[in-house]
Amino acid sequence: MNKTTWLRDLVRFLPLKSQFVLSGNVRDLQAYEIAQDTVAALPLGLCLQRELQSCGYRDVISFSPTVGFGLPGVTNEAELAQVMMRNGLGSENPKTMGLEMLGQLLGSFTAATGEPAALIVDFASRLVNRSDALTIAEHTLFTQAQILCHAAKSRPAGPDRKPFYNSIIWIVERDSDLPDWLTVDNPKLRTIPVAVPDSLTRKSLSQTLLKSLPAAQQASEGQLAQWAETFVNLTEGLLLSDMNSIAQLGRNEGLKASEIADAVRRYKVGVTDDPWRKIDRTKIAGAEEFIRSRVKGQDHAAMHMLDIVKRAVTGVGRSSTNGRPRGVAFLAGPTGVGKTELAKTITSLLFGDESAYIRFDMSEFSAEHADQRLIGAPPGYVGYDAGGELTNAIREKPFSVVLFDEIEKAHPRILDKFLQVLDDGVLTSGRGDRVYFSEAIILFTSNLGIYRTDASGARIQNVSSDETHEVVTAKVREEIDRHFKLTLNRPEILNRIGENVIVFDFIRPQIADAIFDGMVANLLESTRSIGFDISITDKAKTVLKEMCLRDLSNGGRGVRNMVEAHLANPLSRALFDTGEVGGTFRIEELSTGAVTSITLEREQRPS
Repeated sequence: MNKTTWLRDLVRFLPLKSQFVLSGNVRDLQAYEIAQDTVAALPLGLCLQRELQSCGYRDVISFSPTVGFGLPGVTNEAELAQVMMRNGLGSENPKTMGLEMLGQLLGSFTAATGEPAALIVDFASRLVNRSDALTIAEHTLFTQAQILCHAAKSRPAGPDRKPFYNSIIWIVERDSDLPDWLTVDNPKLRTIPVAVPDSLTRKSLSQTLLKSLPAAQQASEGQLAQWAETFVNLTEGLLLSDMNSIAQLGRNEGLKASEIADAVRRYKVGVTDDPWRKIDRTKIAGAEEFIRSRVKGQDHAAMHMLDIVKRAVTGVGRSSTNGRPRGVAFLAGPTGVGKTELAKTITSLLFGDESAYIRFDMSEFSAEHADQRLIGAPPGYVGYDAGGELTNAIREKPFSVVLFDEIEKAHPRILDKFLQVLDDGVLTSGRGDRVYFSEAIILFTSNLGIYRTDASGARIQNVSSDETHEVVTAKVREEIDRHFKLTLNRPEILNRIGENVIVFDFIRPQIADAIFDGMVANLLESTRSIGFDISITDKAKTVLKEMCLRDLSNGGRGVRNMVEAHLANPLSRALFDTGEVGGTFRIEELSTGAVTSITLEREQRPS
């Protein structure tokens, strides 16, 4: 294995610079070749010690604000005292040493003669409260460090007799944690970023970690390489310490090397068992009729959505090398035709509770900075600690149906957040946490394509109920394509949804009849729970149907509104006027006018 970039950079500049600042991914484990073709994940301090000593440094000493001095990987106090003495650091190791004393010891360390040594000042960010408003003690310490940068003298050491200094290495999270006047334009100080491990670095460690899992020793080289490739792909964006933890999790729970994808999933989402494998398949097998009973007149949508659910359950076409959502669908069509109802139905099918889905009304996210509600405010802003509504919800319920209602009303900046979700199944919150959508089904609903803008800028109807469903589908999809590609200039979002754009049909008259009958039956059934047994004559029902189905432009929701206006409201008024709290009644007729009224006839309860 080649050395990592930051380590090569450090070795290259050791003869040229007297001080270094390591920043970035410094709290992670680092990949280091401890033997020929054997890579291990070591703490940064231990990695530095091994490399510096191989270059010719005799001693590598660490310092942290609360622990004081130490030797990486060594706990022998007598050995520590001996090393400190010969490098100008005295023999005592006060645990809570002040900044003034540290500044003085830096000078004696830098001036020490003999073979070169290195001092690693760990957690150097904690030495400073604010780098732009230093206290007197802080200013004195870093002024001393700046002077020592230029006062330090090098001398030949190591197998190649290169000139090395008594090097000081500051470990910080960010470059800005130390004063700019120390780190910027300082010819004797080198700032080296430590990057998040790339795929090559993770790959160098993957086989070593896999070999610690059961059954790995019996696997062939080809099998081990295949599992390692899966391990690398699934840990994109994770640290080496995460990979190490995943391997430890696998050992703790007795997972085999071939089950590394399961270990990664458990580590990411915290779910021990795969809930998709526990779904009752007989329930899914008989779900077509269940969906059709709730979403009427949209058989094609029901079948397409059911196919997505079956793919999610079986895992067909799902690669173990990515964490994309279990399913994605874009539900388009006129208002009130069952798009949201289908989402509820799928949720009820999977969870047994239609309210268990996570819903976001995207009309509430039309402002440019509304994305902060979804993922959380960035550091320094109000609400940073609270997190985002979406990221919090998925962290709590990774196995879920997530509905983004009326997606076209969201600000385009919000849509950019979905690219990462649809492609990699991951979203980074405002706090920097990674939230995984690999166990979720993502649904979007939209009214795009029902209306369009003409050449004059006026909004006109694009499709009508007079057209066949095939024509409606073609026009709606064309308008959706135009909107994402030309209006939003974000064709990549639509490309990630693929062929899962499901266009719903208008509510046709025969379907409206079925919807009307179901709503009236449900309403009359609900009155029984409050003590009233209500029936309706065919004559009255015919009049009611004519009023309710006169205009189908608002779909099933419009039919429901009409049933409430012409049946629920006048019925409740008539029952209230009887002054009774129960009884058996028959709706004889309905009278239209400014307000619909009902004529009730009392019936005798059967004895």
